[in-house]
Parts: sequence; C-alpha cells; structure tokens
Amino acid sequence: MAVTGQDAPWWRDAVVYQIYPRSFADSDGDGVGDLRGITARLDHLADLGADVLWLSPVYPSPQDDNGYDISDYQDIDPVFGTLADFDALLAGVHSRGMKLVMDLVVNHTSDEHPWFATSRLGPDSPMRDWYWWRPGRPGGGPPNNWGSAFGGSAWQYDDISGEYYLHLFSRKQPELNWENPKVRQAVHAVMRWWLDRGVDGFRMDVINYISKDVTLPDGVTFPGSVHNGAEPHFVSGPRVHEFLQEMHREVFAGRDAQLITVGETPGVTVADARLFTDPARREVDMVFQFEHMDLDAGADRWQTRRLDLRDLKRCLGKWQDGLADVGWNSLYWNNHDQPRVVSRFGDDGRHRVASATALGTLLHLHRGTPYIYQGEELGMTNAPFAGIEDFRDISALGNYAHAVEVEGRPADEVLAVLRARSRDNARTPMQWDATAHAGFTTGTPWIAVNPNHISINAAAARHDPASVYGYYRRLIATRRAEPALVHGDFTMLLPDDERVYAYLRRYAGTEVLVAVNVGGAPAPALVGPGWAGAEVLLANTGAPRFDGATLLLGPWQAVVLRRP
Repeated sequence: MAVTGQDAPWWRDAVVYQIYPRSFADSDGDGVGDLRGITARLDHLADLGADVLWLSPVYPSPQDDNGYDISDYQDIDPVFGTLADFDALLAGVHSRGMKLVMDLVVNHTSDEHPWFATSRLGPDSPMRDWYWWRPGRPGGGPPNNWGSAFGGSAWQYDDISGEYYLHLFSRKQPELNWENPKVRQAVHAVMRWWLDRGVDGFRMDVINYISKDVTLPDGVTFPGSVHNGAEPHFVSGPRVHEFLQEMHREVFAGRDAQLITVGETPGVTVADARLFTDPARREVDMVFQFEHMDLDAGADRWQTRRLDLRDLKRCLGKWQDGLADVGWNSLYWNNHDQPRVVSRFGDDGRHRVASATALGTLLHLHRGTPYIYQGEELGMTNAPFAGIEDFRDISALGNYAHAVEVEGRPADEVLAVLRARSRDNARTPMQWDATAHAGFTTGTPWIAVNPNHISINAAAARHDPASVYGYYRRLIATRRAEPALVHGDFTMLLPDDERVYAYLRRYAGTEVLVAVNVGGAPAPALVGPGWAGAEVLLANTGAPRFDGATLLLGPWQAVVLRRP
C-alpha cells in the first residue's frame, strides 16, 4: 500500500540540488571550487527552493576520478578545505532550513587508501581479503575477461604482491570485498561518524555493485557493454539486499525518519528497484535508474541516435507504474555523469529557455523526488570542446585512447560523440556572472568556463522572472503547494504521440494535467473536454490556447492545469 499525505516521509515533498564542489564556487583563487565557496552561495540555493544539498565527494583523494577515488573517508581534501569549513557549511545549510547529503563511495576505494596499502603487502596481509585479489590464468593474463568502465581490463597486475586486483573503474579504484564482514563494519563506522557530525543522509555510488558472484566467471560479450558482458555477475548481485538491510540495522535504525538515502544503481530493473525501495524492507529510500539516460544510445558507446519521445513515455511510464504501490522514484535529467539536458534533448540555441523549462516541467511533476544538478536552473549548455586536450574526465580520455589507438576509430568521429556525451559537459564551472571565468574563480579554472557565460549566468537570471531560474523557482513552489503533484497517482496520456508528453496527477478530488510540447514546431494535444476553463498553475511561454478538447501548444510550450 502506497503511503501518501501526512503519513508520507518528508523527502517526498523535497527537491534535491546536486553540487559538484570542484566546479561550483572557488573562494581562494586556486581554480578549484571549495567548501567556503559553496557556503558563500547558499542563498542562491535557498532562494531557488532547494530542500536538500547533495555534495559530490570532498574527501581526501588523489583525484584520479575527480574525488570518486577516496583515500580517507573521515576527512576533507585540502583542495576543498578543512573539517572546520565543512562544519561551517553544514551549519549554514541547516540555518536555512535545508539538509545536506554526502556522497558515499564504498564499492571501491583509492589505491592510496591505507586499507589497500596494507592489503597489497602480500597474500599474508591481514587486509588481503578486504579487496578482490586473484592470481592470473594458468596460461597468463588476468583472472577473467571483465572490462573497466574507463577502458581496458578490469584487472590490474600488482608487482608488489604478484597478483591481480579487481577494479571496475580506474585502476586506482580497487573494489572492496563486501563478502568480508570487517569491510562492512568499517564502512558502517564511517557512515555513523558522518551522521554523528550532523549530515542528513547519503547518496551511495554504484551501491548495487557491492555484491559480486564470488566465482568471478567470464562475462559474455555483447554490444554496448562497457564491462565486457560481466554485468550479470555484479549488478544487483546475490547478497546486495542482505548487505543493505544490514547497513540499515547498523547505521540508520532509530534515526532514519530524519534522513534521506538514495542508491545509484546502474542496470537496475523495476523489479530490483521495488525491493531496494520498499519501506518494509529497510534498504534505501529511492534509487537512481539509468534506463531513460540510455534511450538515445546507439549499438555501442560511439553511436548515438535521436530520442524518440514515445520511448521516453514507455520508459518513464513503466517506472511510474512499477513503483506506484511500493517504493519511490528519483527524477533527474542531469548529474555529474550526464551531459546537459538542454543540449541533449532540448534546443540550446533559439529555444534554449523554452526547452529548458519545458523539460524541467515534464520531469519534475512525475511521482518522485526531483533532483536538480548545478547550472540546470540556469539552462547551462554543453561546452564547445575543440579537441581531446580540452577534456579532463578520465573516462573520456581513457575511452578516446582505446577507441582511436586500439579499435582504430577515426578521431574526429570519437570527438564528435565526446562533445555531445562527455561527463565534462556537466563539470565546466558554474556560471555566476558575466565577468572573467564567470565569477567562479579569480585564478585559472581547472577546466575551461563555457564562453556563453556572458549571456547565461546566475546574476542575470536571478533578476529576470522570464529566465530559466525564475521559472524553476515557480516550478518548485507549484509542486510544493499542490498535494496532487507529490502524492497523486499517475496516468500517462497520448502514449503514441511523437511530439507531446502529457499525463494526469490525481489526488483527493483534484486533477492536474501536465502537457509539454517536446519540439520546436506547434503541436496539438487532444486532452479531452473540460480543461479549457481549468486553473493555470504554470505555463512557460504564454497562456494556453484551446480548440474544443484540443490544447494548442506552441514550440516547447509546457502547460500545467488544475481542476477540482
């Protein structure tokens, strides 16, 4: 039975804002964002209407994967500041009535973490089985054929101890062995330490990878796999639910009502998600699924295709229906791993503002908790990367080298895909104003600022009610004020329409219609009688127009109507 209304958890009403600290705001001029920079910008987030701030990792790290390779779970990397700076940020967040969520990366550590340094001393090390060590095959080579998400084998030979260790990502990110109870206990201790410090929950990086098939069989290669077909052997593995339920008992029990937990779960199915998010099972509050983020993918990572709106309806509709009676959806277009949605699915030229607000409306008013990624509320776009030297992401650089040097793909074709899909598109600095380096830093930024910051920036947007920022404020406020948009049921409309995305939300006698034209040409939407006189809750490009039971939508127009 779905929980609604006053009995529902607080985070169902909330809006989460993700901060990528490296690129948000730099207070000391070293070209890298930091905690004091975030603290100085908290009013921007409070004014927007954010309830929860999620920080990408700020722990000590060699920064091989921009902080997702952690060498100490109980401190702050000096590039971001100190624990005192963190405490000041946390106090500033709480004083504004917001909550703060840490990014928890415990599928793997850095190879510079003391746990791994001890583990690699040799087979007799007391921490040897904290990681996945294996000898090579009898005839030589890695223990199996698993691939790394960043290119090449998922196994790295270690000269120090004479065996291979497993890394599903960078070779500097060895996988923790969650089969070992001492690993789990150490992770639980870290989590309790941060909660005792005052943080309000965790976003758990690739948390459904923590349980592996202990026999480590070869993967069956298939097109599009970045792990050489090994996914069935570690995605939502055999003990993952056991591990998460244990985590809840050891870490969250007794204080979970005030917290929020979300698991990043690549490859998750609806059936899996129902198990992860069922409140009765006590695992996590919600998960990030990636299915809708793969709808414009081609046969492999170097091919893309245009999004078919009907596919998006089938996908998001399936998740709405699948979690309708148990669990909860997370709603996102953007994060630190995805290109900018206005460039990906919208029109970042003539219709940038309209398409950014239309896509925001389409997503936010589904059943679930919306997530905003920094700059999304400004309509920030993909960056104009000229060549491979402009990229910083280990994934982009590693996969470019493999595609060009090993697979023999033309460099210009690989670059074209990276320009459209690279994670670096989300990691260019936040565009605060029209000054040099967009007000992000007084120094040289670690990655170049998008030149369009002259016209797309927070200083201009905050005072313009017609800006993307102004609209997002109204969108957040509208969702918060209308119970049907949080607690209501969901019905997809016009499933075969190639241009209009429309749905109904209904709750306690109130009905809300959301209709969005996902394109640059006018589009009619047969929404049925009785809507022409309905109350207009939101409209991004002007008042709605009707011809009888047909709503006449302009280019990239989004309309939200309510009737009793």
